[in-house]
Amino acid sequence: MPATALMLLHIESALSVLFWCLSLTAAIDLNVTRGWPKDIEVLLFVFWLAHAASYRVVAAACDIPKSTVHDIVHRVTKAVVGILGSTICLPNPDQLEDIAAGFSRLGGSPALRTVVRAIDGCHVRIKPPAAHQLDFLNRKLFHSIQLQAICDHQGRFLDLFVGFPGSVHDACVLRNSPVYYRQLYPPEGWCILGDGGYPCLGAPICLLTPYREPVANPVQARFNTIHGKTRNIIERAFGMMKARWRSIFLRALEVKPAFASEVVTCCAILHNIWNGQR
Repeated sequence: MPATALMLLHIESALSVLFWCLSLTAAIDLNVTRGWPKDIEVLLFVFWLAHAASYRVVAAACDIPKSTVHDIVHRVTKAVVGILGSTICLPNPDQLEDIAAGFSRLGGSPALRTVVRAIDGCHVRIKPPAAHQLDFLNRKLFHSIQLQAICDHQGRFLDLFVGFPGSVHDACVLRNSPVYYRQLYPPEGWCILGDGGYPCLGAPICLLTPYREPVANPVQARFNTIHGKTRNIIERAFGMMKARWRSIFLRALEVKPAFASEVVTCCAILHNIWNGQR
């Protein structure tokens, strides 16, 4: 199986495959139940994640039983999700000045010098679920779950909220996320940047959005330009993650919505691991 999987894996380069396998093998606590070495099970998981194929297709490609693929993928996924708290976490108060300075550099202006994160959401395609199909049908007319993410000035994810059905508006997803209703972040005196899909808020969290177009004057136009340049880092973070795991984000995931949320969480965790090693 390992040689076959390596030939079929296409994640940027063979060195990337080696990086993911070594990083995950070292980071996760995985109970091996099939008698295979831990690194082989991690390799099969990375193979599945890179292709987002059905268990049947992966089983045929690697010449192992479908039940074995299912078992390994689910166990490694849960092991990766288990390190969420150590890889995706809110910054300490003493880090906020550096993060704010980083966002100011992105915007090329100190006008938004109190900004310490950017927020956005994206839709992840899924197969139509057996129940509540209309709830998952988004405005672009495909079934999806939503990923709400918050990142710093370097594109590292600081917070995730995954799994709301695709039909729900971004603002509603935000209101139901712990970072909002528990006022987890940012601390008083600091702000988040969001696009026009979010409301401009002063409480329970400070959220700055652009002025609606057409703007009334050059000052508003200048603000929107700086806002867009600064907030763009969250779109770039999504873009990097989607490019690395194309199959997950371009095809409909052939798993149930609850497990799809865990798979997307894995992709975000791996994004942060990769960025932390650059």
